[in-house]
Amino acid sequence: METYELSCHPDTPPLAVRAIKAGIGRADANWLTLRWRIEGSGSLVVPPLAGKGRGHDLWQTTCFELFLKTPDSASYVELNLSPSERWAAYDFDAYRDGMHPRAMPRDPVCTMRRGKDLSFFEAALPIAGLPSLPWQLGLTAVIEEEGGRKSYWALAHAPGKPDFHAPTCFAATLPAPNAS
Repeated sequence: METYELSCHPDTPPLAVRAIKAGIGRADANWLTLRWRIEGSGSLVVPPLAGKGRGHDLWQTTCFELFLKTPDSASYVELNLSPSERWAAYDFDAYRDGMHPRAMPRDPVCTMRRGKDLSFFEAALPIAGLPSLPWQLGLTAVIEEEGGRKSYWALAHAPGKPDFHAPTCFAATLPAPNAS
């Protein structure tokens, strides 16, 4: 699993969260696995379990996100993954334009494991519902802590307010597997 350190947007400092690391890898030919490690998670607000299925406005509280695009393309995919087990998947034709639901062959599997100071969120996504590799990608997190404080974490941030759709946030790559 390839692991990345996320940075908090400077305009949205957290209360207690100290660091977030995110990882991406393939479990097998059918599933892509994601993992976020949250240090200082004692005051993390976690939405209650709601059961698997599509949801809306998941980013209004603690939510983990993956953005994917193929190189040299303006179109991209946004996946929102909630500790509630709800998820959302959207296709965009260009930057914040032409949004429509993305078909997924199966529900992603979302699992939250909470500890006193360290928590993990893990997700498995069906590869058949994702664009073909290679990808430019963004791993992000919206973190809500007690009292309603929200912080926005990403691989990189564009100037201005937090915006995970900005091209700057697509800061990592995942190549296509070798044909051999």
